Amino acid sequence: MKRFVVAACAGILGGVLFSTQVAGPLLAQEQQDESTVYEQLDLFGEVFERIRAQYVNEPNSRQLIEAAINGMLNSLDPHSSYLPPDDYEDMRVQTRGAFGGLGIEITQQDGYVRVITPIDETPAADAGVQPGDVITHVDGEPLLGLTLPEAVDLMRGPVGSEIIITILREGVAEPFDLSIIRDTIRIRAVRSRIEGNIVVLRVTTFNEQTYDNLASELEEAIAELGGIDNLQGVVLDLRNNPGGLLLQAIRVSDAFLDQGEIVSTRGRNDAEGERHNATPGDLIEGRPLVVLINGGSASASEIVAGALQDHRRAVIVGERSFGKGSVQTLIPLHGNGAMRLTTALYYTPSGRSIQALGVAPDIVVHQPARSDEPSTPEEEVRPMRSESSLRGSLRNENISDDERRQIEEEERAAEEVARLRNEDYQLAYALDILRGLSAMNGN
Repeated sequence: MKRFVVAACAGILGGVLFSTQVAGPLLAQEQQDESTVYEQLDLFGEVFERIRAQYVNEPNSRQLIEAAINGMLNSLDPHSSYLPPDDYEDMRVQTRGAFGGLGIEITQQDGYVRVITPIDETPAADAGVQPGDVITHVDGEPLLGLTLPEAVDLMRGPVGSEIIITILREGVAEPFDLSIIRDTIRIRAVRSRIEGNIVVLRVTTFNEQTYDNLASELEEAIAELGGIDNLQGVVLDLRNNPGGLLLQAIRVSDAFLDQGEIVSTRGRNDAEGERHNATPGDLIEGRPLVVLINGGSASASEIVAGALQDHRRAVIVGERSFGKGSVQTLIPLHGNGAMRLTTALYYTPSGRSIQALGVAPDIVVHQPARSDEPSTPEEEVRPMRSESSLRGSLRNENISDDERRQIEEEERAAEEVARLRNEDYQLAYALDILRGLSAMNGN
């Protein structure tokens, strides 16, 4: 018994010694780290006061602090930044669908300002800005060395004023200038068109109106076709869509899914992760779906493409997407400003992160450069040679008038596709896929 008590006491003493030996250094390390943080903050305060007291010109204290905050956030990743009150309000207005500017989505890579995409029917798009362009100068001022918010400030100006941006484009030997007139940007989130019995939904951004616009445009198009039984399929065009609101991406994905996970987000702590699942109901009742993407498809666009691809609900066509797989949270701050902070990565239903990788299309289709060379008059008037064009050819009397009209309509549809292939090769390819799927399904 005495031996047991001695052993127990020795065990307790050993436990105390062990916990002291382990916890002591950990506590000391924590205290040292905290002390180092306070020392660095003291250093910041000292530098700030030296600048205020000794800089050659009297500095603006508020601008100094904002620049320091921005530098801290910009050092984390290209998407974290500080938004002063005016910029914060501008961002809130943008998500509602109307704002002033060029209509261009940009990011910063290795100090260079790079275009993610121009927004459809905006001054930047009309001027010929393309995804992947590097903007080197604004009105002759170099952007290299500026933070992203500083570069954005240079591009801002009154509606109706001119701005000259210098572009460096892959495949073009020399930088060149583009003149753009600033305007009020009113984004129409979704546009629709009908090609044969196929509905093309062009989604330009994910703002507060996106899902509602998509649902109403789709409903009107189906009604124009005479009901969903006449719908062959849908092309969801997400090319050059820079993204936007996560909730809208989830709702658009849900529009074509009956069940299953749409996207999950994982932050620094496991408890902060979220999963978003589809609800019953498919707006097109299982009809074939093709999604078009390219290098300008980012963020929310990639959530939609990734979810529909993983569920094999859609065929993804085009080029690899941008690869922005991070989630930014807007955190309001004292003084009516805000902090945009990367707080999580998102994952597609299969568990893949597309950060810096993008969504790879199921079918790679590159958009060829458009040829603006006019055809010669001979090419325009030269008639097509066929059996029916030969003198004295026999007329096929074995088809009815209705069958003949159907053949003529099919020929017109084929000619329309041929015309579209010259205008938008990727879209024409997507339409061909849908027609093939429809034929396989007997529709």
